[in-house]
This record gives sequence, structure tokens and C-alpha cells, in this order.
Amino acid sequence: MRWITTRYTTFTLVLAGALLTTLLAAWHGAGWLWAAIPFWALTLLGVYDMLQTRHAIRRNYPVLGNLRFFFEFIRPEVRQYFLEDDTSASPFSRAQRSIVYQRAKQQLDKRPFGTQEDVYGDRYEWINHSLAPTHIEDTDFRVTVGGPDCKQPYAMSAFNISAMSFGALSANAILALNEGARLGNFAHDTGEGGISRYHRQPGGSLVWNIGSGYFGCRDEQGRFSEEAFVRNACTDQVKLIEIKLSQGAKPGHGGILPAGKVTLEIAEARGVPAWQDCNSPSSHSAFDSPIGLLHFVARLRELSQGKPVGFKFCVGHPWEWFAIVKAMLQTGITPDFIVVDGAEGGTGAAPVEFVDHVGTPLREALRLVHNTLVGVNLRDRIKLGASGKIITAFDMARVLAMGADWCNAARGFMFALGCIQAQSCHTGKCPTGVTSQDPMRQRALVVPDKAQRVNNFHRNTLRALAELLEAAGLNHPSDLQPQHIARRVSSSEVRLLSALFPTLETGELLRGEFRHDVFRVGWHMAQADSFQPACAIEKVPPAHPAPQAAAA
Repeated sequence: MRWITTRYTTFTLVLAGALLTTLLAAWHGAGWLWAAIPFWALTLLGVYDMLQTRHAIRRNYPVLGNLRFFFEFIRPEVRQYFLEDDTSASPFSRAQRSIVYQRAKQQLDKRPFGTQEDVYGDRYEWINHSLAPTHIEDTDFRVTVGGPDCKQPYAMSAFNISAMSFGALSANAILALNEGARLGNFAHDTGEGGISRYHRQPGGSLVWNIGSGYFGCRDEQGRFSEEAFVRNACTDQVKLIEIKLSQGAKPGHGGILPAGKVTLEIAEARGVPAWQDCNSPSSHSAFDSPIGLLHFVARLRELSQGKPVGFKFCVGHPWEWFAIVKAMLQTGITPDFIVVDGAEGGTGAAPVEFVDHVGTPLREALRLVHNTLVGVNLRDRIKLGASGKIITAFDMARVLAMGADWCNAARGFMFALGCIQAQSCHTGKCPTGVTSQDPMRQRALVVPDKAQRVNNFHRNTLRALAELLEAAGLNHPSDLQPQHIARRVSSSEVRLLSALFPTLETGELLRGEFRHDVFRVGWHMAQADSFQPACAIEKVPPAHPAPQAAAA
């Protein structure tokens, strides 16, 4: 009888309750049926549990075993609302989310009673202040994007909306983001899903992101179409054209949008047939070499009547990046800008291994790109954007000090729209309507209200950045350098970022001076006409010690 009082105790009690309430209903009236119905429902559930073959727990613990799956289902919410502390980032902490909500809603964003950070913990960072603070009147910081071959340069805000496609985000989310960008006069990256009617309607400035699927500029076979490109690129709303080589969330990984999700509106934006699988390959078909990439950049710049053209990528093999730089030197063609996407970035769903273990984090990647361009005398011709988990003004200051000219944020602006980090973006059941294509769910996102919040978050974050610059005795984000930021590397040691991430001298690589291992090894492996290494890694002589070589 032990099996009755252990695994099947709950089911036995439920069955007994069903029988008892049924007898009471027969003896004392139909009023007892209201008590019998839930017991019989649980009894049927228990019978189903014992017969089903998918879950061993439910077969062994009918009725009761369902609680395990229920608690697992609500675990993220319980953790977020009751157990999570304010500074644990998973992926964003409550403190990070709160600062966005406060600035988006124009609420008080000050904090009483001191910092919650462990200032003596490893990796704690701060900006050094000056005894001669400055005063900044205009906080609308701008950087002009457009090299010598660009005929229509664009004055880029220091803070912009990173790439998120229509389809990944709802129609109302796109409308609110673009209207917010229009109100604040900053840029909105379309993501690789093309320019939808919801991007066009508000009229905010667009960075047109062109991925390997060439959505919005493809022919019927999925190849790049110059005619389709010109129709979109030459519109006044498109300010920059960005070729997406890879992204932080899943670098080197393509994807397929299932036929059921390719609605008429998404098909219209992407230029693909509705209700058919939509393929986004892992690599481009318009070029297959670094030189081919740069000729593609030059062609897009010509077709767009001289608008700034650049590319976005997450750094992988260093020699592939060096190969692109060598192609710049060989052809004389340079992009107007490069956006470096850190491996910590990512709004859409991706395989766990890619999310956790593929791609170079932003700081190391950005410093590598910046230093390489300095080392070949090209940094002045090419502007650098950076994206990857940027929320606060200090996040911006750190990235700008590492070499970026401007910052992009995706999830930060999602929080401004009302995202609560439910992490159900890929399920179609977003509770706030930010990532859902369900008309009823996205109806909860009221566009005029959220657009103003997007504008508020942008404006208030730049004001906070200005206050940091003033405290540091600086006048513009371009004045920030690695020596302005300090990091605790142990309980007894503090180092400036300039010591952790060394800076190359102008023209150093052209002179054949390779002081840091990543250049000494990777530069000789790179070839302008191929992304493949010129020699095997094992044939390179042993490296000499150098601090933080991978981040040099």
C-alpha cells in the first residue's frame, strides 16, 4: 500500500474528493456539483498523466507532478520580481532597467544613500573627475559621417537605435521607435528585415541595414538587385547604408523565417513571397573576398548618390579583419563608417552556444578595430559606431573612450518602449507587445506615448553623458580617451584602460612595427583577396609576451 501514500497520494485524495462530493450532490442537492466539478477535472487530469508517455514525473506523480512544470514556467517572473537583487545582470539588472524607465518617463533618476556597487570588487570601473570642471551648453552631440568619397555626409547623434527588424519587433514598436527618432533627430537602424511601411510612416532618419538576404534590394532568386536598391536608397529618409557582415547575437549564423511568420506586411518589406520560408544565408553572395566587399561598398555609394556606406560586424578571426584593412590599402576604397557589434549584443533569439561563446566582446573588438585603423593611417577617414549592452551614460563614456565615435543601443530602447525583460521575444507572446505580431498584444503598445518615451530616454541619456564630461573636465565625447577610465583588476590593483588596452601609434603597422601579438601573428596571415589565412597558424613563430595582446 506504500505506493498509494507516496506517489499517488494526491491523485488518491482527488479521486476520493470527487466521489465524496458526487455522493453529497446526490444526497443533499445539486449545489454540491460545484464542488464536484473541480475534483472530477483533476481526476481526469490524473488519469491522463498516468497514460501519457512524454513526462516521467507526471506518470509517477499524477496531478501533483504538474506543479513542477507550473513552477518552472513562472520561475523567471518569480526570480525577477522577488529574488533578484538590484545589481545582478541577467542579462540586465533591475538597476539598469530602472534607469531607462525613469529617464523614458521623465521621472526622478537620482539614487539616495550611496552606491550599490562593490567599489572594491574586481572589474569595478569609474571615470576620473577633474578639479576644473567644464560647462556644456549643447548636449546634442554630433559626429559627421562621410569620408572623402561621400557626397551626402550625415550628422550622426552620439546615441542611436541599433538594428532591430520589423518582424522581430511589432509594427507598433517600429512606429514608436521611428517617431521617437524623428522627435529627437537621431538615427534608427532598420535591421536586416528591410524598410517597412512602419519605418516610413513617421519619417525618422534611417540607417538601412542590408544583410545577406538583401531584403528590399533583391531579385526573385534572392540575389542583390541594383534597381531595387536604388528605389530605397535614394529616398530622403535613408541617411546611411550599412552592410551587415555579422551580428553580436549569432555571428556566422544565418536563419530562416518560417512560412507561417512571413505575413503580407513582412513580405512587402523584405521583397519576398508571402507565406513561404524566407532564407537569410550565413554569408553574402554579392562578394566573397575583402576586395569584393570594398568594391561593393563603392558601388552602393555610387548607386545611392553619394550617401555614407559602411559595414557592421562582430569581430571573429583577427586576420579576416586585417584582410579587409589590407584591401582598403590596396584598392584605396574605404567605407565611410564601421559599426562594431560586441558578442554581448543581441535582441533576437539565437542558439545558446552562439549567445554565450561565439564572437569577440565589444571592448576588445572595438579597440582592435580602432588600433588597426590608427596603425595604417586610416582612422581619420572612417568613423566608428559601437553596439553591445549600452544602457547608461557611463556605458557610452567607456565605449567612446575605447575609440567609438557614436553608440547604438537596441535593448535600451526596447526598455524605453516598455519591455520588461520577460525573455519571450521568440515565442510571439511578448507581454508588452514589443516583439509580438499578435494584433491584440501589440495593441497594448500605444505609439504616441511610447514614442515620447523613446525621445526622452535619448535626450536624458545624452544629458547624463554631458554631466560626466563636465565632471571630467571635457567638452565633447570625442575628448574621451582610455586614460579617463579606471578599472579595478584586483582588490589591491587599479589600472587605467590605456594600460589594459594599449594604443598603436599612427602608421605603426605600415612601418612593419608589430609590438603586440595579435598584429604580429594575424597581420601576416591576412591577404586582401581572400578571407582565408595566407598560412596556417601553427607555422607562425612563437609570440613574444605582450599585455592584453588580443585587445591591443
